[in-house]
Amino acid sequence: MTLSMKGFNPLQISVVKMNKPFISLCPEITRAHALTLMNWLEDERVTCYLSDSRDVSRSIEQAVDRTQLPILTHLFNGGGRFFMAYDRYDAPVGFVRLVKTGSNCEIVLVIGDRDKWGQNLGARTIREGMKLAFLNMRAKKLIAKIHPDNSRSLKAFLRSGFMLEGETPTLKSFSMTAARYFQFLREGAGGDSARIYITEIDKARLEELIAFEQGPAVVELEHELERAIVVKPQQVACNVITMNSRALLQLDDEEFEVALVYPEDANNDAGKHSVYSDIGAAILGYQEGDAIDWRISDRTRRIEIKKVLYQPEAAGHFHL
Repeated sequence: MTLSMKGFNPLQISVVKMNKPFISLCPEITRAHALTLMNWLEDERVTCYLSDSRDVSRSIEQAVDRTQLPILTHLFNGGGRFFMAYDRYDAPVGFVRLVKTGSNCEIVLVIGDRDKWGQNLGARTIREGMKLAFLNMRAKKLIAKIHPDNSRSLKAFLRSGFMLEGETPTLKSFSMTAARYFQFLREGAGGDSARIYITEIDKARLEELIAFEQGPAVVELEHELERAIVVKPQQVACNVITMNSRALLQLDDEEFEVALVYPEDANNDAGKHSVYSDIGAAILGYQEGDAIDWRISDRTRRIEIKKVLYQPEAAGHFHL
């Protein structure tokens, strides 16, 4: 199955201060997802800037007909990587396809649920796609090819930091380099809800740990390390969660205490969560009062930092 891109669906860019858009990308594709995709691709308002949409819809239909498997992920990842895009309520709203060619990668992105247009989900999905392209697939450059009439898509990619690389009367090519992406993260231009803080010692140790690791948790952790504000251990605020800190969290409606530890010290039964875990990667660097949406155990949860109960640096333990 192949997709070529002239752009993605029209989106109205809006700013919601109290409820910022949230998107998570998941690689597992089920039969239900395939049927949803078929419905999206049969809607001309969704596919008006997406070429080959009819061929793709037929390919999906054939894939569903020829297999009874509940999971069809392998069929969608031929020639590239395919992800369903979920909103904060775990509803599928679109898809992303990343196609690697040499050291470069092309992104194809569609928000298929028309009821969700105008909520800035396209821009948020672009940022999640960049995270996977640069931190998981290790692309040197990410390319988006957009129809010149698709003004909202053009604005979304430009606001995400993409630069015009070339154009024809029927296509504009935009790109984001890995170097520019990492610069954006470090400058806090990635659109994340709050800046996070990490000590020099913690960052150095964690970078050594993840150097030879792979997987979704490592991608999220590396993303957090890249965007964090790095401070000296003696200067970190006492209400920030650093490594080996203990904190009281609220996970949706449940309160519980956790300790953020290195992988070798993890013991979930004792409340010691590895920095590689969903919760561990989520809370690193945040401070009391912060609240974030994060995908945990295949669903989106709301995490609030209620109180930092112990922080090594605040106790003068700078080398834990």
